[in-house]
Amino acid sequence: MSSPLPVPPARTRSRVSPFGTAVVCTALALVLLILVAVRWSPLMTLDRTVADALHRRAVTEPGFVHVNRVLTDWVWDPWTMRALITVAVVVLWWRGARALAVWIALTSVLSALLQQGLKSAVGRERPRWPDPVDSAHYAAFPSGHAMTAMVSCGLLLWLMRRHGTGPRVWRAALVVAWVSVIGVGVTRLYLGVHWPSDVLGGWLLGAALAGFSIAGFARYEKRGGPALPRRS
Repeated sequence: MSSPLPVPPARTRSRVSPFGTAVVCTALALVLLILVAVRWSPLMTLDRTVADALHRRAVTEPGFVHVNRVLTDWVWDPWTMRALITVAVVVLWWRGARALAVWIALTSVLSALLQQGLKSAVGRERPRWPDPVDSAHYAAFPSGHAMTAMVSCGLLLWLMRRHGTGPRVWRAALVVAWVSVIGVGVTRLYLGVHWPSDVLGGWLLGAALAGFSIAGFARYEKRGGPALPRRS
């Protein structure tokens, strides 16, 4: 069996603290959650203004609507993101990094449970249109697509960093990740199935969960988790 994934030297690690990022994103997400729950008028007005403008454009561009539907339903669908996480978990398990594999899997499961729990608790209605260009089920806040993309891309980038990915591949992965995270949010807004604050909430919660997961595993390793050899 191959050895577990190596940890890169300290100089290659990001200077951004995952825990600090997670705390900030959690605080912002909580503020946004409260504003959505109490239906703060300025936020509701902004949501409606942006949604109306995008919908007026969408109904005049059926071809672009089709492109957005393919992207949101196939390329950036939550199940596509979870499939990528599943592949990563299988590879980690096969290479002997089984604690890390379980950690990644549990984070992904927790993401799904958290978003569904919040949707049920908040119970926010999705935008309604007399001439919809797409449809979606369940409550609106937070956007499951946006949250799943943020969590999945964050975890996958973290795994690539641990593996010591080369600079060219790393830069390409960063571009793909950011395009995916931002792109899926844009598609949900353009198709008229979410309010802007739903997407923002999904991004913030996803970043918070990914940050706490990364920081948590680092703490687990320091407190006696399996020692992973460094790359020579």
